[in-house]
Amino acid sequence: MSCKEEFIEIYRENIHREGAEALLDYLENKSDFFSCPASARYHGAYAGGLCEHSLNVYHCLVDYLARERVQELYGIEADAESAAIAALLHDLCKIGCYKAGTRNVKNEATGQWEKVPTFFFDDPLPYGHGEKSVYIISGFMKLKREEAMAIRWHMGFSGSEDSRMVGQALEKYPLAFALSVADMEATYFLEGERNT
Repeated sequence: MSCKEEFIEIYRENIHREGAEALLDYLENKSDFFSCPASARYHGAYAGGLCEHSLNVYHCLVDYLARERVQELYGIEADAESAAIAALLHDLCKIGCYKAGTRNVKNEATGQWEKVPTFFFDDPLPYGHGEKSVYIISGFMKLKREEAMAIRWHMGFSGSEDSRMVGQALEKYPLAFALSVADMEATYFLEGERNT
């Protein structure tokens, strides 16, 4: 099964609220979600990387939320729909932002400079990171407050926001904390340089 097929299967099995099918239609037919990278040079820096990253975050989040100790300590009781929405859609802000191009890289074996394919980031709607994803989703379907906060703050302390605000959000909305952990796990351990 391809990443796109798996994404659509998980989406349709778990996300049933009004507007969900219109959002999926947008992702499939009116955006580059399934073909764009997750980043220009780091994790998922290849065509289809964003979809694969979203799936990785989903699997990490579901695994994290299933831990009995996590449920006891943090009182996280995210339902399957909220988990799917938060994980699968957290990076919609990257749609339409990556342009294919080339850059010069020195071939260590030959000493010659060679053009290699790459992506360049060019955001046509500079609305922020998590908040832009919330904005895009909200154009199609209503989010629960905890879902919106999880998506907004999924970068955790690795974002550029005031750390006091990040801490307050992660403490007040356990799904936000769980999603930030899942995003970091997927980014640095499943998709990091040591796995390429």
